[in-house]
Amino acid sequence: MSRRSRAREVALQSLYQAEINAALDPRHRDRFHKGRLRSAPLIAFADAIVDGVRERQADLDALIDARSENWRVSRMAATDRAVLRIAAFELLHTDTPGPVVIDEAIELARRYGGESSPTFVAGILGGILADRDGRPRPAAG
Repeated sequence: MSRRSRAREVALQSLYQAEINAALDPRHRDRFHKGRLRSAPLIAFADAIVDGVRERQADLDALIDARSENWRVSRMAATDRAVLRIAAFELLHTDTPGPVVIDEAIELARRYGGESSPTFVAGILGGILADRDGRPRPAAG
């Protein structure tokens, strides 16, 4: 696993923890990131992902909702929701290449989600990437 992949994984874990325990002390995240990553650039990368997702969560959720068929963000598995938020944030607000973002998200979905999570995540993110790049959407059906 690459170092940035590890930072994404830690960001996923942080977002998941915060979602299932809203009363979690924000300082916990700092200790968690430092303990798991031990590298200032990777800690900063994970922090930026978590902060970016939390600051833009409503917009990210609306975007994910618009690209998902038959599922609302609120009904998705918590791990899939966190993976999608991270990837959507990276696609829209970083210079990480789209295919890299999607590959990383699929791998996180494979490791932390259910059996259908990788395909589910890939489908939604493929649509978001196509929208971002101005490509026509594939026909449904």
